[in-house]
Amino acid sequence: MEAINLKKKECKIVVAVDESQESMYALSWCVGNFFSEKTTNTLVLLYVKPPPPVYSSFDAAGYMFSGDVITALEKYGSDLVNSVMARAEAIYGKFSSNMGVERIVGSGDAKDVICNTVEKIKADTLVMGCHGYGFFKRALLGSVSDHCAKNVKCPVVIVKHPEEK
Repeated sequence: MEAINLKKKECKIVVAVDESQESMYALSWCVGNFFSEKTTNTLVLLYVKPPPPVYSSFDAAGYMFSGDVITALEKYGSDLVNSVMARAEAIYGKFSSNMGVERIVGSGDAKDVICNTVEKIKADTLVMGCHGYGFFKRALLGSVSDHCAKNVKCPVVIVKHPEEK
């Protein structure tokens, strides 16, 4: 297996971002460790929106108000994407380095969208934050980072947020 030398090669590094502090910490860690003035790596910010809800035509109230509700949900989703990307820009903007930045917004189940996107764009590394769920929460909710670590073909870095004291 060939090792990836992030200091000399042009790399495409995907960072999965969301509303959490953990993902923003992972982004900060990534930029601080994988980017410098000597690298020409590309930072890919990947945000995954949850899938849109399915409305039934048998739901009379949903049928009457569905246009307004759908429009409001789409606006909320767009505002959320803009908010997360603005927070991410504030983080990587603090670092002075030679990096290209791409933004990708997907929709669907986060673990599937992340794995498919990483494969599609042929990413060199995937960086993700870790929520630090315990055994039971992880068993009920599943772990996106665990799934991605097992299913993508590139190296995966899971960054744990330091414990606050």
